[in-house]
Amino acid sequence: MAEPKEDDFLDDINAAEAEALADEIAEISDEEIELDTLRAERDDYKDKFMRALAETENARKRSEKARREAEQYGGSKLSRDMLPVYDNLKRALDAAGEGERASAAALIEGVELTMRELLNVFKRHGITVIAPQVGDRFDPQHHEAMFEAPLPGTKAGDIIQVSTEGFMLHDRLLRPAQVGVSSNPG
Repeated sequence: MAEPKEDDFLDDINAAEAEALADEIAEISDEEIELDTLRAERDDYKDKFMRALAETENARKRSEKARREAEQYGGSKLSRDMLPVYDNLKRALDAAGEGERASAAALIEGVELTMRELLNVFKRHGITVIAPQVGDRFDPQHHEAMFEAPLPGTKAGDIIQVSTEGFMLHDRLLRPAQVGVSSNPG
């Protein structure tokens, strides 16, 4: 038998090391693949979590906004229904002449107190009166033109008559003021 040569021995060691190294590399690459898969899965879950968190925050903001709007504007139907009461009290006070005021002072005073209390309730709930005056400019955001007529001494777009006052509920128009508008050319 021939003696093994040192080179053969080194070849055997190198082959064994190479095989062990190959096994180790295969094991490492399997672990890296598994690690990469776990990272991708983690990133996917993180993305889903962040989206769910953002959606929850958006839903919270939407519900808070809806709650505020319901609080501010929830009574708008009742408010609209109360406007004719204001109109009728105003007409009653405007219709009372000096003779009626003298003979029915207590009645007139009661109507005035009722009108004042109604205005106080309106104020507490954010309802303000839009009371345009003759000569003001027509504003389509707050006024409704009931008619147009030429009136000497006025410009087109000037208010020439106020039929009913308008009302705002906070920053929303509840009812526009009904007015007559001048149609005089320039």
